[in-house]
Amino acid sequence: MLTSEILKGDFLITTDKEKLDVPFIHRFLSTEAGWCDNIPLETVQKSIDNSLNFGLFHNDKQIGFARIITDYATIAYLGDVFILNEYRKQGLSKWLMEVVTNHPELQNLRRWMLITDTAPWLYEKFGFAKVKGSNLYMEKHFPNVYKKD
Repeated sequence: MLTSEILKGDFLITTDKEKLDVPFIHRFLSTEAGWCDNIPLETVQKSIDNSLNFGLFHNDKQIGFARIITDYATIAYLGDVFILNEYRKQGLSKWLMEVVTNHPELQNLRRWMLITDTAPWLYEKFGFAKVKGSNLYMEKHFPNVYKKD
């Protein structure tokens, strides 16, 4: 798959895994995200290795991230979307979502999925809707999997 890079002023979104600051991503996910507290670095690295990743940078410093798990033909799961607090309210989350949803390898999919309780207003702008009735949504959820005893 080709790497894509999109510039907007001093900001860059890239799918180049080599440019990702994995310790930064791990630090945010394990201590600030809230949905995967204490996630091990090795788990974050493995998830990046097996996903289509979008790193958001400001002057070569990573400030955001999003990741897609997909077969590139029928389905995509959007996860681990974040932007550092000090860069929020600048339209960057909207731009990141535009880049993700318009990625050429992710067109004509039958289904996009995500789970969120933090920013449904953002994802609704890109056509995501709450699952009606939730009787179709099923999960095996282990919220404390990364917790150390």
